[in-house]
Amino acid sequence: MADICRSEFILGGQRSGKSRRAELQAREWLAADTTHRAVLIATGQAWDGEMRERIARHQRDRAERVPGMATVEAPVALAQTLRQHSDARTLIVVDCLTLWLTNLLMPALPGDALDEPAVIAAGHALCEAIDAAPGPVVLVGNEIGLGVIPLGHEVRQFVDALGRLNQSVAAVCGRVTLMAAGLPLTLKDPT
Repeated sequence: MADICRSEFILGGQRSGKSRRAELQAREWLAADTTHRAVLIATGQAWDGEMRERIARHQRDRAERVPGMATVEAPVALAQTLRQHSDARTLIVVDCLTLWLTNLLMPALPGDALDEPAVIAAGHALCEAIDAAPGPVVLVGNEIGLGVIPLGHEVRQFVDALGRLNQSVAAVCGRVTLMAAGLPLTLKDPT
């Protein structure tokens, strides 16, 4: 495992090992010093039964892998929650930016134009919170722009918005890692 960076953005597809890498960093952070804390900021919401079970399974698995990590739910107020829980002795894991963006866009009715300025402002506020964090921050997000161009207008808008968010977060983070098949590929490193 690489040294814990002040800020790292971990990207990848579903089941690529993104969350596991972030959890490993939290476990190593906690083991390094008894005064260290780790906080997971969870952005997922249980919209249906399958998602409720998925969240419950993640909670059980995470409790086994990183028993000392606290969890805070922040489906929308991510920048504020990051600022509230960040300090020099606390590693923050944000899982995940893709669900956070989904939560920001959910109030829009299908066919309605996205409130692009509000989404951009929320992304800027998040990047400012990452940059101002006195302790390490590890963010998890999906890279979904590698496939075919979606047919639906709303889906294309989401892919575009996520691509812009990913670029903004990658620019402010010291390290950016792409995960594939459980293996990390460093895209950006502070060294």
